Amino acid sequence: MFHIQNYSSFIMAVVAFQIIPGAGTITILNATARQGVGGGMKAVFGTLSGDFIYMLAAVLGLAAILSAYPGVLDSAQWLGAVYLGWIGLKLLRTPVSGNPTDTSPGEGNRAYFVQAFAVSLTNPKVIIFFMAFFPLFLSAESTPMSLLALIGHVTAISLLYQTSLVLVGNAVAQRLSQWRCVRLLATRLAGITLIGFGVKLTVP
Repeated sequence: MFHIQNYSSFIMAVVAFQIIPGAGTITILNATARQGVGGGMKAVFGTLSGDFIYMLAAVLGLAAILSAYPGVLDSAQWLGAVYLGWIGLKLLRTPVSGNPTDTSPGEGNRAYFVQAFAVSLTNPKVIIFFMAFFPLFLSAESTPMSLLALIGHVTAISLLYQTSLVLVGNAVAQRLSQWRCVRLLATRLAGITLIGFGVKLTVP
């Protein structure tokens, strides 16, 4: 299909990558817990936009440039680590009230899109990953449309999985909304996790 070899393996690999939790997952769940489905979906579209840019960059060969100039990659990773750490510290300091749709002053659904988009771009190694991943499923008959099909499949599967994550997360958040201690713990754990992802970016 679309001159993609081992099509079923490709689909299973994409699903497996989605299930593995990352900084994007934490960002989506945090947005859902604070602003419901609307905030969660804004975060989803932010994550998808960042991933799309990385996939497109991988196809255009930006990975080769980053490999040739490792200093650029290192600088981008440190910038990403600092950003994740800043978001994590912000969550550690954010007061949690009894209102399940609690937000800080001036914060709205658009802010969650921007935050998720930025988080998605904090790991430039993703470009190199896609550069190595896509060729595994291309055949000699593959065309530029095959690459577009790969990007389309990854985007569609990501959208389905992350939308399900928002719906399930919102249902859980609604049930636990009256338990302030649970919401406080979840917010603090999200902050610690994002800081952890930031530290991981700095480790070779």
